[in-house]
Amino acid sequence: MLTGLALTAGTLAAGVTAGCSAPPSTPHNLTTPPAAPSAPPATATRAVPVLAPAPRRYPAQPSEITHGPRGHPSKVALTFHGQGDPAVANSLLGEAEKAGARVTVLAVGTWLDEHPDVARRILDGGHDLGNHTLRHLDINAMSATEAAAEIQGCADRLKRLTGSIGTWFRPSRSPRASPLVQRLARDAGYPHTLSYEVDSLDYTSPGATAVTRKVVAEVRPGSVVSMHFGYADTVAALPALLHELDRRGLRAVTTTELLS
Repeated sequence: MLTGLALTAGTLAAGVTAGCSAPPSTPHNLTTPPAAPSAPPATATRAVPVLAPAPRRYPAQPSEITHGPRGHPSKVALTFHGQGDPAVANSLLGEAEKAGARVTVLAVGTWLDEHPDVARRILDGGHDLGNHTLRHLDINAMSATEAAAEIQGCADRLKRLTGSIGTWFRPSRSPRASPLVQRLARDAGYPHTLSYEVDSLDYTSPGATAVTRKVVAEVRPGSVVSMHFGYADTVAALPALLHELDRRGLRAVTTTELLS
């Protein structure tokens, strides 16, 4: 399992400073030459946030993306709403990586506040990381000011932790973004909103077998699938789901790879 690194330079620098003290002065005697000055301490390596890819514009894709090109017969994208127990998220990422799969995580801003190390964990695993609003409320029902704050609030957290606002934006509490939310997302730097065409319904906790059956019944080349962190059924379903995809000649990749 990969381990998260410190995400801010300040934390590391503070720890190094606290652990260093000046060497005691020692008087020189006349018969023994003074000891050579010790080498200066090595400069502490600063923990620079990993530079996540910035959002990209895909001219062949609509403003709101529900699936990738059907011309990639071997590729699908499993996308996860990033929230819940980080231990469950780590288990899920580990299962995906064991199978050689890469996924897309749309993180909730308040979740990143509580568990900032997960951003680095996701990116270090080779996965996409994006914006799923600040508080995961019904963004389509908000005023322009409120909705903009939800998008920008999560973008700010991603920027602070990773150096990027994230590769994707997905609206919260709805599979589709209203025209207003699409415009506000573009204003925040996201050329597209990311929807999906296959809903696993894993958040209803139907059991691992039901999750696998639902996705396998509907997935096809180019599909974008909606799943969630925080549910044990999803972790339990993932090995069988990835096996079934592989049996059908389908490979789980990031949304960026799906569209590239």
